[in-house]
Amino acid sequence: MSATIQFIQYTPEQLQSEINAGVKSQLDNFLKHFTPKQPNEYLTRQDVAKMFNVDISTVHNWCKSKKLNPLGIGSRVYFLRSEIEESLKPLSDK
Repeated sequence: MSATIQFIQYTPEQLQSEINAGVKSQLDNFLKHFTPKQPNEYLTRQDVAKMFNVDISTVHNWCKSKKLNPLGIGSRVYFLRSEIEESLKPLSDK
């Protein structure tokens, strides 16, 4: 058995306006809580060295001293750009 709904006091334009307002409200609510995930950007040792204008050996030393967190696949070494940026520390005022 199917139900029938009648809109007696609404013009088609008013009904369309009500529907649009409801959809806009739901969409606005969704967008408040939605944050798109950016894909990870991976950098090579050379990219990191070039970024900071240092030698590859400096990047190696930063890894040994745990200042950077290297990731690897096979013999390749990569760094997450977001982790590189997070590893920067503000200089204290003296």
